[in-house]
Amino acid sequence: MADAPNPIPPSDLSETLGLVRVVEMDPAGRARIEYRAGAHMCHSGGVVQGGFVTGWIDAAMAHAAIAMAGPDVVPMSLELKVSFFAPARPGVLTAEAWVEKRGRSTCFFEGRLLDAEGRILAKASSTLMLADRARVESASAAARG
Repeated sequence: MADAPNPIPPSDLSETLGLVRVVEMDPAGRARIEYRAGAHMCHSGGVVQGGFVTGWIDAAMAHAAIAMAGPDVVPMSLELKVSFFAPARPGVLTAEAWVEKRGRSTCFFEGRLLDAEGRILAKASSTLMLADRARVESASAAARG
């Protein structure tokens, strides 16, 4: 499958998270992203630190929101819950996300992280506010002075 178009430009954050490729961004509100977990992301016993797992699923939910609402929105997390089922280990992992319910500005998303064999390692749910990108960027610029 070819890489999906990614309206989110590459960044230091993408590099830190180990982005391999955006596999899918469906306007119906779905996204699938591959990440490479490295040993530098692990704590004791070669287990990937939970913050990376959370970040991967959170990023997939943001991509799903942008696929659904367009690049002029910034998905802002209002709530995020993650359940960990099995340890993530170094290698390629896939984060998937989809919209459960869309409101005008508040949406509910779910996502999961799978290993190379398709086993579910973690699941998450999130409440996202779809904020206007221009307003968010203007506020950020003002805050930085």
